[in-house]
Amino acid sequence: MSDDRAVSSRIKVEETNSELECLPYGVHHVDEGVCLLVRMGPHRILLDCGLADISLLQQLKQPLPADIVLCTHAHSDHARGLLALHQAFPQLPIYASEVTTQLLSLNWPEVDFKNIPQFCQALPLRSPVEFQDGLSAELFSAGHLPGATAILLTYTTSQRNYTLLYTGDFFLSNSRLAEGLPLEELRGLEPDVLIIEGSYGTTRHPHRRTQENQLVERINRAIANSHSVLIPTPTLGLGQEIIMLLRSHHNFTGRDLDIWVDGTVAMGCDAYLELLPHLPASVQNFAKHQPLFWDERVRPRMRRLQPDQRNNVGHPCIIVTDETVDLNEYCQPETGPWVILLPEKPGQPIEIDNFGLTNVETYLLAQHSDGSGITQLIHNLRPQHVIFVHGSPTYLADLTSLEELQNRYHLHSPQAGTLVELPIGETFLQPAPPETNYEGELNELGAVVTIALPEAIIADPRWRSFADTGLVEARWQGQELVLRGLSQRELLNQSSDRLIWADMKCCGTCRFQRGQRCGNPASPLFNFKVTPEGYCPAFERLSDPDPHAT
Repeated sequence: MSDDRAVSSRIKVEETNSELECLPYGVHHVDEGVCLLVRMGPHRILLDCGLADISLLQQLKQPLPADIVLCTHAHSDHARGLLALHQAFPQLPIYASEVTTQLLSLNWPEVDFKNIPQFCQALPLRSPVEFQDGLSAELFSAGHLPGATAILLTYTTSQRNYTLLYTGDFFLSNSRLAEGLPLEELRGLEPDVLIIEGSYGTTRHPHRRTQENQLVERINRAIANSHSVLIPTPTLGLGQEIIMLLRSHHNFTGRDLDIWVDGTVAMGCDAYLELLPHLPASVQNFAKHQPLFWDERVRPRMRRLQPDQRNNVGHPCIIVTDETVDLNEYCQPETGPWVILLPEKPGQPIEIDNFGLTNVETYLLAQHSDGSGITQLIHNLRPQHVIFVHGSPTYLADLTSLEELQNRYHLHSPQAGTLVELPIGETFLQPAPPETNYEGELNELGAVVTIALPEAIIADPRWRSFADTGLVEARWQGQELVLRGLSQRELLNQSSDRLIWADMKCCGTCRFQRGQRCGNPASPLFNFKVTPEGYCPAFERLSDPDPHAT
């Protein structure tokens, strides 16, 4: 990649064709939303409008900022600017899937839509629609969120067809309320351009079911220890996923427990009830036997929380609420101990001090495909150009540095405001990728091994999080040794967990547990990763004398 990381016009091709261009107004590097202006021949298409401020679009010399607008899904970072865009340019046509058109209004809960006509028109799935002469679009389910779509744009000329696929946010795996992107429907498509999200960079995740079980296990442990659990989430998607997980997981079904839902997350639940025919068959079957949401008959009960009840609910309980709410409204001293669970956000370390609370933990319940899913989709599509958006710059740089992508595709990771020209040709010369490997030295000094790395490594913004405490955890991954920094949160949690389990016979108090793995050759769990509350017959308390000592 070149220094500016975006200008693909430096790529040398046999045929310099300027029929395709992409101008990003927002690529969601940090807090900005996604908004991309694509030009295909004479046609200008705006893909998503997650800008909080649309003034850039209002300053264009053309009467309209685009010919049409296509929205992939209803999350605010892709859709929050659409209402302002419509109000500024009422004649600008805006399109999305049918489900997305029904969810969009949740981005503006303060607006009374009774006096505002429906400004977003619904498009069918898997059925090409021609908007203008030679320009058509086809929507494919993208997973991630009900109604989320990937958009295939086709521009037809007398010489050839030009194709561009924009994934929006996508997820290959099935979640509780949305089926994954159907890879088989897109395999071998070979678009000229693929615009793809890279939220998780090259990170790899455990299987989705494993993530769910780990979250349930943490909530279950908190409830067992008489802690209430507070889970702040966005309006749509994650909150409803967690609620469905708790209401259908075997560890919670039939349990005498209240799940309270507050704020716009509750409004999102109401909106999902209107979308039942569009949800997966398993969800529709669930709804035949008990209410999807708002159920006070079947345990665990699910109830709507009113503002005046926030510091007056039964204990222990579970509360799912808005991620922007003041958490202290719930966690009052008289309401008992709390565990606050925050979702891990890729590339964005969480500052616990911001909440003034100590018992804060994070969990992973991914809503986007990880690094292996990203590369899998790219290799199945076989595009000529790949544009990465939606992720921290370091995570996107990791993707553009992958050799398996570098030697097959034109790779781009544009900054907002940088025009990306997309010439179509047969061969190309790819600029060198950014340097992401660091050479160091290893020394064995008696009982201590030291690893020295060059000072240049601290220039990466991820270093601050990695070196937070100065402690690392090392593990073997095949023939490679992987180092991971230990955060203050993990150290605090380990200390608090030891207090909780001090009187229990469990892996957390066993003398053989090291780095969450069993080190007792006599145990059936030897060398396996163990949970702190786990137990086996070979247990030996941490404080017991070593029976093998001489």
